[in-house]
Amino acid sequence: MNTIIVDPKHEPPGLKGEGFFATKLSDVVGLARKNSLWPLPFATSCCGIEFMATMASTYDLARFGSERMSFSPRQADMLMVMGTISKKLAPVLRQVYEQMAEPKWVLCMGACASSGGIFDTYSVLQGIDRIIPVDVYIPGCPPRPEQVLDGILKIQELVQNESFRRRDTPEYKALLESYGI
Repeated sequence: MNTIIVDPKHEPPGLKGEGFFATKLSDVVGLARKNSLWPLPFATSCCGIEFMATMASTYDLARFGSERMSFSPRQADMLMVMGTISKKLAPVLRQVYEQMAEPKWVLCMGACASSGGIFDTYSVLQGIDRIIPVDVYIPGCPPRPEQVLDGILKIQELVQNESFRRRDTPEYKALLESYGI
């Protein structure tokens, strides 16, 4: 029989004794969600290559529970937008976001997705936050795999600490209304 030893600083707060541990359901669900994110990569340019490096064996994104890539929006809960988004592609990105089930989180990777990057032209969207809400931005052109891992950890922190009722709050509904969603 194997004994599982949990580091006390990583366990949720609760009551414990010999043979039992009691905590809040929201803490357990937050811990489970945090460690089982299913990302949907929406890569259009060089940031996608850095993301591939993050998935490879050197950096191994699978250690953080994000090994299973979902290429169907209905099965994903974290949208990772990487690279230049043209204004012609913006409605497609918005449709992908709208098809994702709640709860969902958005990670914006690189200068192009965050602000249009060096492409200050009529045809490039100057930041995806003009069409969908963004939870975490990763700066860089392109960002290093270490930065991508840090962004994933920030998303995991948001996921773990988000309450069940946040998506029902008037503030969240007003945010979606401001985007016309």
